[in-house]
Amino acid sequence: MSETPFFTRDGERFQPTDCSRGPWDPKSLHGRVVVGLLGAEMERAHGDADFQPARLTVDMYRLPDLSPLTVATRVLRAGARIKLIEAELFRGEVSMARATGLFLKRTQNAPGAVWSPPTWDAPAPRDIPAPTETFSSMNGMWATRPIEGGFGEPGRRRLWMSEVRPLVDADPLTPFARVALAADFASPFANAGEGRLGYINTDVTVYLHRLPVTEWIGFDVVNHHATDGVATGECWLYDETGAIGTASVAALAQKMER
Repeated sequence: MSETPFFTRDGERFQPTDCSRGPWDPKSLHGRVVVGLLGAEMERAHGDADFQPARLTVDMYRLPDLSPLTVATRVLRAGARIKLIEAELFRGEVSMARATGLFLKRTQNAPGAVWSPPTWDAPAPRDIPAPTETFSSMNGMWATRPIEGGFGEPGRRRLWMSEVRPLVDADPLTPFARVALAADFASPFANAGEGRLGYINTDVTVYLHRLPVTEWIGFDVVNHHATDGVATGECWLYDETGAIGTASVAALAQKMER
């Protein structure tokens, strides 16, 4: 893993590093680090070992630059079985993004068999050669192992993704932070077409019935539609032992600034 994190901590502020830049504007942050930071801070401030992070929804309504950021969290509901948490990202006094997280009490499954789709039959990441395409690593932002289909290619698309650097300083990634950091990839993976990306992510919602137990997160594109410049996309999520949840996104048609 690289020694350079996406953010360094300065008191209550988070200073983005150069490796956190996104693809749309070289002066702006990548959406994945916004989602990752909000999810990680939510868990750090209010996480509980007895509660499963079941949903994370992040609305990204401004594109942050590389200025220092702060995150404010608060508890919206703290019940015996349900906790609802809010986290908000600020650049100075300006709100840039907001997240809500739903944490559910772990108990036992309800009795009786319930149908589920079969888990995917993907080869393990260690059995897939590392790709050489530029986008596959986004200049060292992640590591991937393609399973089926390429970025922007027609047909089914599946791949493994693993983190290559810390989120904040040298802090180890928790399983939940790992998923939050990866989840934004559902938008470009589902919405890219003909070898290019023409939609910018505006939100992401992750549903998890369990946390990953391996470092690799699997993405399987199961939906994309677009009308009048508004796109939706969805990926099923896996770790190396099976299904963990889903990631859904909404996006707007956009041209990259160069």
